[in-house]
Amino acid sequence: MQAYEFYAMPENGTIKIPEQFRNKIKFGVKVILLEQASAEFNDEDVSCRKRTDSLSPISIDTRGWKFDRE
Repeated sequence: MQAYEFYAMPENGTIKIPEQFRNKIKFGVKVILLEQASAEFNDEDVSCRKRTDSLSPISIDTRGWKFDRE
């Protein structure tokens, strides 16, 4: 299951799936509605974007380090 996050303003009970996600949906979708308080909602939130807050891999050079149980 893949998750995409976007903000939308319902119109007559309909929420439009952004164009950037439509071609990625090959099966049905599971919908969970989270109402956002009007004070928290602004025009910037309506712009569609994929969730990107994830961890990135890093590498650390450990040559010369001594590892023990202490």
